[in-house]
Amino acid sequence: MANKVKAAEGWPVVKGEYESGNPENPVAVTTCGSHLKGAAQIEAGAAITGPHKTENLGIEKIVANIISNPNIRFLIVAGAEVKGHICGEALVKLHENGLKDNRIVGATGAIPYIENLSDDVIKRFQQQVEVIDIIGTENEGAIVARIKELAAKDPGAFEGEPMIVEVGEKEEEAEAGGVKPMSAELANIQARIRGIQHQTVEIGNLNKFMSGIYAGKIEGIMIGFVVTLTIFGLILTILSEVYK
Repeated sequence: MANKVKAAEGWPVVKGEYESGNPENPVAVTTCGSHLKGAAQIEAGAAITGPHKTENLGIEKIVANIISNPNIRFLIVAGAEVKGHICGEALVKLHENGLKDNRIVGATGAIPYIENLSDDVIKRFQQQVEVIDIIGTENEGAIVARIKELAAKDPGAFEGEPMIVEVGEKEEEAEAGGVKPMSAELANIQARIRGIQHQTVEIGNLNKFMSGIYAGKIEGIMIGFVVTLTIFGLILTILSEVYK
C-alpha cells in the first residue's frame, strides 16, 4: 500500500473554485476554462478538481494547494484553453521551464507573471508532481479514465513536509483594505494602453523628424534658387561689360 501523510491543516489551504475529496488521493485536476462536474473525478481518485482561468493568480492557487498536500503526485491539465490567457499551457510551461524575471518561460498568454511563488516553491512543485497534458479534452469519461490510471500507479506521498504559500490570504487582505487585486483582463487592457501610448509617442517623434527633413529640403531649394539667381545676375553683368 502506498505511503500516505497528513496534508496541511485545513487543506485545501487556498480558497478557489474547485471540488475537493479525499486528501490522500494522488491526483489533482484542472479543467482550465471548462466547467465540468467533479463528483465522478473525485470518486475516481482525484483529491481536488476545478477550473482556472488566469495564467497568474489561478496558477499560484493550484501550486499552493498541491505543495501543501504531499500525497498529490499527478496533475492533469485538461479542458479548453481560455482565449488570450492560455492558462493551461502556462501551467505546463511553469512545470517544464520555471520562471525568469517572474515570467513563465515559454508561456504565450497575455500576462504569465508569477508574483507569490519563490524558486523553492517552484522547485518543490516540479519535483512533487508529474504533469499530464491533455489540454483540449472535455470528455468527462476520458478524464475519469486517466485519473483511475494514475491512481493505480500511486507512488505514495512525496518525501517532504507540506509547504504553505500565502496566496488567497494576501488577496483577502487587499480586499479587506479596500484595494482589490488587479484582474488579468484589466492588466491586459492597461498593458495595451501603454503600448498604444508608446507607439503614439514614436509616431510623433517620426513626424517631427520627417517635418525637419521636409523643412530642410525646402530651405535647401530656396538657398539653391537664390544662389542660382545671384550667379545668373553676375554672369549677365559680366557679359554686359564685355559687349559694351
